[in-house]
Amino acid sequence: MNELNLKQASSLERMIQQQVVERGIRDDRVLAALRSVPRDPFFNEDTRGDAYADRPAPIGHGQTISTLHIVALMTNRLDIQAGHRVLELGTGSGYQTAVLAKLATEVWTIERVKPLLDDAFERLMSLGVRNVHYRYGDGTIGWPEAAPFDRLLIAAGAPELPRELLMSQLKDGGLAVLPIGPLHKQMLVEVRREGSRLQISDICQCRFVKLIGQEGWGKE
Repeated sequence: MNELNLKQASSLERMIQQQVVERGIRDDRVLAALRSVPRDPFFNEDTRGDAYADRPAPIGHGQTISTLHIVALMTNRLDIQAGHRVLELGTGSGYQTAVLAKLATEVWTIERVKPLLDDAFERLMSLGVRNVHYRYGDGTIGWPEAAPFDRLLIAAGAPELPRELLMSQLKDGGLAVLPIGPLHKQMLVEVRREGSRLQISDICQCRFVKLIGQEGWGKE
């Protein structure tokens, strides 16, 4: 490991301790996944200084990369196990995608901004991540031909729960984690499908970019 990589690894470990472990997330598999994905490649050159900061950072096209704590929290609450198939809506930079790919057997990810999807694909390929399927389009439609999924993560805020998506593409007994609510203040929730019912548990307040699509906000 060269000097630059040592510095990045040290910064990442410090970030994990301060923003994840000290905030109560101690699942060994989640921590190992975070340690295995470098942060720097997912930031634009002009925002790379924010790679280890405890705040969201712009990635272009009006989108952001979430804080490490939010990525860890959502991943932890999904409780991904070996053999699980995961659907992610909102590829963004691809960072959350890469973390999910370290835990799941396969990940299907959808992004509505084509340049972001292309960049994420290049990043993940360069990091050797090969168990991800990519799609350009409306994430709220999901990926019907690959459904149902064991887990579903939405990295953008919907005005209300996308029930049709969850009922049609989440397995019975499956879990979803997503933000819902008004534009400037949402609630991160955990949803478990139990037959024809969706059991919802609040996690914490949060703020995400808008989920645009059929079961989200209207087009900008």
